[in-house]
Amino acid sequence: MTAAARRLPAWARPKDMIDLVRLAVPVAASRASFMLMSLTDAVVLSRVHAGELPLVLNAWLLNGVVMGFGLGLVLGVSVLTAELNGSGRTAETGRVFRRGLWLASLYSLGATALVYFTSELVFPLFKFGPELSRATAETTRILAIGIAGHMIGTTCSFYLEALRKPNIVTAVSMSAVVVNLICALILVPEYGAVGVVWGTTISRFYMAAVFLVLVWLLTPAFRAAPAGPEGETKRQNTLGLGTGVANIAEWGSFNLTFVLATSATIALGPAMGDTVYGLAVQVMAVVFMLYVGMGTATSVRVAERYGRGEAQAVMDASRLGVVASAIGGLLIAVGIVLLREPISVFMLNGSEAASEGAALVPWLSAVLAAIAFVTIFDGLQGVGSMAMRAQGLVWTPTAIHVGSYVLLMLPLCWWLAMHEGHGVWGVVIGISIASVAAGLGQVLTLEWKAARSVRLGLPRAA
Repeated sequence: MTAAARRLPAWARPKDMIDLVRLAVPVAASRASFMLMSLTDAVVLSRVHAGELPLVLNAWLLNGVVMGFGLGLVLGVSVLTAELNGSGRTAETGRVFRRGLWLASLYSLGATALVYFTSELVFPLFKFGPELSRATAETTRILAIGIAGHMIGTTCSFYLEALRKPNIVTAVSMSAVVVNLICALILVPEYGAVGVVWGTTISRFYMAAVFLVLVWLLTPAFRAAPAGPEGETKRQNTLGLGTGVANIAEWGSFNLTFVLATSATIALGPAMGDTVYGLAVQVMAVVFMLYVGMGTATSVRVAERYGRGEAQAVMDASRLGVVASAIGGLLIAVGIVLLREPISVFMLNGSEAASEGAALVPWLSAVLAAIAFVTIFDGLQGVGSMAMRAQGLVWTPTAIHVGSYVLLMLPLCWWLAMHEGHGVWGVVIGISIASVAAGLGQVLTLEWKAARSVRLGLPRAA
């Protein structure tokens, strides 16, 4: 074998792998912190008031949709900041951040009002019953109060990560996990699900306040910057709008599966099937946040090279992100399968709910085994779509999201769960098939986009 044959591919150069890991690890940790909050909330609540977990999960139906769209709106902050920073114009990034901050703040006001005043009208439509509908609407309204904190905090974190300051984001995010856990331990024993959502809301405003102070002190965010080129505002908002629509499709559809699981449990049983499904998806969501970290790191690296007009480097950065995510995801999936029973015992057993939780351990263990390898494809669709948006392709990944989650997953979940009578297992099968379709679709399209750019050159970003 020749020396040339033994060389690593161009996209797998050691210095690039080190750079990806250096950026991805803290970003992944910060992203995982959001789902770690949800997971710790689920564990604390399941150990004390296991039957109230659906009140929290279903409360994300409306909140998840508006937050997902809002976070998409401000993604342009990350992409444009990385481009400017990568081309040596860091001092100009302040205008991008301030534009995103204004958008996040104004959007938060409307989104909070929308969710707060419509929550009581929505849940009776799912025939939960008056008591369950009322309680779910209450937790929904409390979560809605925290939308502004989450939007502002995330805008700041996007900006800091694009400036290659991910360790700051990780430190603040992990400290918020501690704040959230303390709130849960204090509030949940007396207030149950209501205590969980108040803890979440408090931790989000805590993050927003700390982030704003750090951005003020450590970055050019609030310093004067020259006016941007013509079309920059439109490009930033177009990128955000496309991502927002994609997030509605993905987040909204996954949150609707909680509703489907609850409806299937009420109609078909067995008891607490929705709790088992909710806990399994919490694990899946924590793993997905690790992929979001890898996707964000890949997106920053792609955007930097895109800003410099380096088509081959864009392709290499995209491929490295996808391959690294697939390898890491495979290791995580194997770990979930091997540790599924200890994870299930930890999540379900404890104090007042010990006997009830113990009866659910075998079921939760089986569901975790079923979704373990699905998380690989779920993660790859996130990495692939973020890498495409970083190089100006906005609506194609959005179309894949809509097709996979709205047109495929939701009807399939309903048909398998309710029409075919598979209950919660039908929902699990439905999300698995849709995740595989989305993962393959995004990665194959990313490869096509990158290869085309190498052949034809980089066009101006859409």
